[in-house]
Amino acid sequence: MKLLVIGSGGREHAIAKKLLDSPEVTAVYAAPGNAGMILDGIETVALSIAQHAELIEFAKLNDISFTFVGPDDALAAGIVDDFEAAGLSVFGPTKRAAELEWSKDFAKQIMNQYGVPTADHKTFSEFGQASAYIEAKGAPIVIKADGLALGKGVVVAETVSEAIDFTRDVLENNKFGKSRVIVEEFLAGEEFSLFAFVKNDKFYMMPTAQDHKRAYDNDKGPNTGGMGAYSPVPHLPQSVVDTAVETIIKPVVNGMITEGRPYTGILYAGLILTADGPKVIEFNARFGDPETQVILPRLTSDFAVNMRDLLADQIPNFTWVNGGVTLGIVVASEGYPGDYAKGIKIPEKTTGDITTYYAGVASNTDGQLVTNGGRVYLLEASADTVSDAQAILYKELKAQDTTGLFYRNDIGDKANV
Repeated sequence: MKLLVIGSGGREHAIAKKLLDSPEVTAVYAAPGNAGMILDGIETVALSIAQHAELIEFAKLNDISFTFVGPDDALAAGIVDDFEAAGLSVFGPTKRAAELEWSKDFAKQIMNQYGVPTADHKTFSEFGQASAYIEAKGAPIVIKADGLALGKGVVVAETVSEAIDFTRDVLENNKFGKSRVIVEEFLAGEEFSLFAFVKNDKFYMMPTAQDHKRAYDNDKGPNTGGMGAYSPVPHLPQSVVDTAVETIIKPVVNGMITEGRPYTGILYAGLILTADGPKVIEFNARFGDPETQVILPRLTSDFAVNMRDLLADQIPNFTWVNGGVTLGIVVASEGYPGDYAKGIKIPEKTTGDITTYYAGVASNTDGQLVTNGGRVYLLEASADTVSDAQAILYKELKAQDTTGLFYRNDIGDKANV
């Protein structure tokens, strides 16, 4: 098989690397990919995720067996629909199915319709009505812009004024283009991520994971795309996962079929364990980043064959590492998620038990890897316990020259409490 992965981040690096591990695969291409992927034998293609016609032509010319779509914006733009219309095999939801992610209001409608537990909420397009509702509810309160906002469209407001300011930004200042806001109750509890491979009415669960969204230690600072993750979540009882599958994953998968939007792809449920059981914070229509980089290393079956079987409506035999834990720590550009410099030289690729997954990198004129984005690379290692994995990774990070870069020092600490 020759395979194509759409996207350029750490998530796509992990997907492409795992696909390339298969003895059935002769080449994996990433479009556009990044300069760091090349070190793992992944071939990059100078096409953007928006160039659907050119990507389809590339897939046909290179006899691509199937294409795996990574990013949310590509799915929202209907890349799967275009590939399918061209008669190509592609893994990812159609634009209508991916609305679970690109419209938070639609996701709430699906949850309401099929009895899926989530926060109390209300959608507004008019600022005056939204602000009056926020005043009546008080803080803390959660405000979400409806639509894709690259991880920056949600505010967990500690005060009413913070909530109203963000709402004004969305509804009156069009911060994310023309949009609505969903105002929802703040849910207290521990967050975790649940992923499933889905093909119509069949789904296959992956190990649990926990992401770290805030930029700085002790969950301080602004929300980011994720500063690290670990899998599985050792202190999360299996009974909670079973409940989430029955009350969240199953009704959504079946509900999308009932709605005439059958779902194929990765379904990602961002959940919170409340006093009333697991509830949905959000759905994503693709793998999470950085969760992918700690979940896929735990897969012991042939990922490429698994995906081929799934797409062919065969039963895939997914097998996973049983014990231990996999940890990943993101190294980001100083200033992220705000403004940051580019072109800073980054450390050599790790070898042995530590894997480097690259995201915001480019090659300079000397062929050295330099920073080219907010989240630059992630170090991943597996060990018997979270604290063992932390010891391996933090020892490596302390030995690296991370000038102009930063990372959190507490990734995985919640599992050690």
